[in-house]
Amino acid sequence: MPSRTALLDRLLDELLANVAAPPADSEDPLAAAHALMSSTYDVLTAAPDLVPLYLTRQGARGPNAVRLGQTMDRLLERAGVASNAVAEARRMLIVHTIGAAAFATAPAMGDSEQPLTIAQIRPSFARSLTWLLTGIAYGAQAASTPDGHPRSDTELHQ
Repeated sequence: MPSRTALLDRLLDELLANVAAPPADSEDPLAAAHALMSSTYDVLTAAPDLVPLYLTRQGARGPNAVRLGQTMDRLLERAGVASNAVAEARRMLIVHTIGAAAFATAPAMGDSEQPLTIAQIRPSFARSLTWLLTGIAYGAQAASTPDGHPRSDTELHQ
């Protein structure tokens, strides 16, 4: 019999099967990365009871999570992110998306003010995702010399 953790991981990964993943060779890798994370956000907010589990597990594991992660890694590489920074960039995109979904699906705490709805928060998520991807792309460009070689840490922090 599988453990409770294994069952949770399977449940979380099965939900990710609903994420629409663009091809890794999409013409505009940043737009494709935006579409991938936007679809992930939409899938998460459609299952608000599961969002806290994604927070607890720090994402999902399993074949769907691996497939989506590989697609994102390829998109980030094509956008110019150095191979040694791809995993961190992917992780920050996941943190941003799960955090935004958690914020959007948090239950009201009994305040007299109505909390924002998922539909009201969605445009802010899309805008902030654009900012994050722009920063990742800018950082990738700043991290390399004009001839495409990586800059040293000393050069980056001057």
